[in-house]
Amino acid sequence: MQRLYDFLRRHPTGVDSFWAVVLFGLSVLSEANLQGTPAHRAPLAGAVAVSAVLCLVVALRRRFPEPMLLVALATGLAQLVLDLETSVADFAMLVIAYTVATMGAPWASRLALVASFCAAPMAQLRWPAEHASFLGRLAIVAFQTVPFALAWVLGDSMRTRRAYFEQLEERAARLEQEREAQSKVAVAAERARIARELHDVVAHNVSVMVVQADGAAYVMDTAPDQARTALETISSTGRQALAEMRRLLGVLRTGEHQEGGEYVPQPDVEQIDELIEQCRGSGLPVDFKVEGTPRPLPSGVELTAYRIVQEALTNTRKHGGPNAGASVRLVYFDDGLGLLVEDDGNGAPQELYEEGGADGSGHGLIGMRERVGMVGGTLDAGPRPGGGFRISALLPLKPAH
Repeated sequence: MQRLYDFLRRHPTGVDSFWAVVLFGLSVLSEANLQGTPAHRAPLAGAVAVSAVLCLVVALRRRFPEPMLLVALATGLAQLVLDLETSVADFAMLVIAYTVATMGAPWASRLALVASFCAAPMAQLRWPAEHASFLGRLAIVAFQTVPFALAWVLGDSMRTRRAYFEQLEERAARLEQEREAQSKVAVAAERARIARELHDVVAHNVSVMVVQADGAAYVMDTAPDQARTALETISSTGRQALAEMRRLLGVLRTGEHQEGGEYVPQPDVEQIDELIEQCRGSGLPVDFKVEGTPRPLPSGVELTAYRIVQEALTNTRKHGGPNAGASVRLVYFDDGLGLLVEDDGNGAPQELYEEGGADGSGHGLIGMRERVGMVGGTLDAGPRPGGGFRISALLPLKPAH
């Protein structure tokens, strides 16, 4: 059934042509039966010709609504002039009035409305009802005008409804495009921010390597020349790597200047204690526990862990409510670092985590997933069953390949 419906929607002219043939057959049969009766004076050939033209209007109404309206009006005037009485085929007048009101140009719709109110009075003047009083003829005119008016009103309502749905579809498509664009901008901005932070971490480590290599070259005068050459090579390679990295990522640092021209290392896991003390000082009770044996971790992993805790606690302060509390768990595994941040507050809607970051420059879950993905980890975030929000992450010691 659905296939038939889809087929009919794809071939509207074919459907109209079918009904036009049916209307033409009914009209011809009706005219043939009326021939020879005293009340019917129209010749069969003229009636058939008028019926054929009006049925053509029905067949082509959706392809050429305005021209078919003019053809229908001309045919109606020809009926009046040639004294060809109304027949079954004049039903096409109702059809074209509805069609033009639905999809025709504004001028055509107004013309169809005027013609709808004029058709019945003109027909009654041309072929007055016998043995009917003046009031009776007025009643006949009113009765015959109602179908024309209803056809036009129904068509105009359909036009309004279609325009409304088109606006809704256009608005939905525009909003979808805007969401996609905002999502792409958010991802690009977050990646740029992460790249800047990772750049600082790597630059700091390379700077330390350069300083150590330079110091070794100066103090190890008694070492063999081969060792001195190796240390000088380390220094040279480190300087070249640092310069190249600054050149490649310089666009990400446009407008930013480090104080004194020195790079400052980014936060690590040890500074989470300071972060939690700041949160407690601002009125947010935080329970902090460390499980496992703490040990040095890769700089990228430590930075990611710090930023996730910072993002989660900031959102708890913003959306958890005045009585919210939070807990932070760090678990050192043999092959990675586990994070669990929970709060018992109101529970920020998940879309807030998707749309806004901790300091306005990130994008919540988008930024967290980007950070975790860059170190090859996994992230799980969502509302807690008893209220509040939970964020858990597993950061491996080695990035995934």
